Amino acid sequence: MGAGGNMVTKTKSKKQKPTHQKRVPVSKPPFTLSQIKKAIPPHCFNRSLLRSFSYLLYDLALSFLFYHIATSYFHLLPLPLLSYISWPLYWILQGCTLTGVWVIAHECGHHAFSDYQVVDDIVGFTLHSFLLVPYFSWKYSHRRHHSNTASLERDEVFVPKPKSKIPFYSKYFNNPPGRLLSILVTLTFGWPLYLAFNVSGREYDRFACHYDPKSPIFSTRENLQIYISDLAIVGVTYVLYRIAMAKGFVWLTCIYGVPLVVVNGFLVLITYLQHTHSSLPHYDSSEWDWLRGALSTVDRDFGFSTISQLNEGFPLISQSLHWFHHLTIYSSTFI
Repeated sequence: MGAGGNMVTKTKSKKQKPTHQKRVPVSKPPFTLSQIKKAIPPHCFNRSLLRSFSYLLYDLALSFLFYHIATSYFHLLPLPLLSYISWPLYWILQGCTLTGVWVIAHECGHHAFSDYQVVDDIVGFTLHSFLLVPYFSWKYSHRRHHSNTASLERDEVFVPKPKSKIPFYSKYFNNPPGRLLSILVTLTFGWPLYLAFNVSGREYDRFACHYDPKSPIFSTRENLQIYISDLAIVGVTYVLYRIAMAKGFVWLTCIYGVPLVVVNGFLVLITYLQHTHSSLPHYDSSEWDWLRGALSTVDRDFGFSTISQLNEGFPLISQSLHWFHHLTIYSSTFI
């Protein structure tokens, strides 16, 4: 049965409170994937190499601008107090910009950057490696996630646990301080823990790791590319080590380390919010199909209207921008 069966019913009366106990719809959508594709304007399926590179160069230019300002001018600030303001501002701006770079590499993994697979892989491999992400390892596991979204048995990540499998110690974190600690740990360490130990990922019959070519996450024909991804991470790590030896560990942490933590935090936050909500359905094998699963994401507005949504507490389930974007680019893969 579909999990997470809370559906909100809005009423015009201010006195009536929303109900939470109605099960979400689990019937098949009244349309097919082909009908959706026909409803999308044809130009949405066109990839522009020039436009894609313009977005990438724009983000890289901003990133280098922030780097130049931080390294050239922060040490000239007359008051120490200004440094305590300028560095956090740099971390936030640089982290947001590099998140954009991460997303472009993500699109390369979906073959959405250009019409040329080799170009997409070179660009994505380069960008993700410098952000300490094993590009091909993530590409393959992420593709399986989109192939099995909202499946209780086969989805790669954000699969809700039944009560019987919830750790006994979780009850000690079911309070404001515990939740705050859990959020902080998730945002700072969630992404590297997922890559290294498959934390919050799909359960396998043996140890799963994105750095292990023999991991059950990957097939035999993908092993070589996993090795290549690992070598790239080792190479970038060595470069960072040499920079730390030359400039100092504190310098490297301020310029690169903290913005990378911000990137990882944004990555976890965005994907967590897209795939987690009290009324979001997950399906077992008796109900799941690809289209129904792909529709089971949360459409969240990250602008000012988010405040009103949070006040209401019940964002609507819809065809999310996350799903819609990947459908227009990648739907032919699953037909």
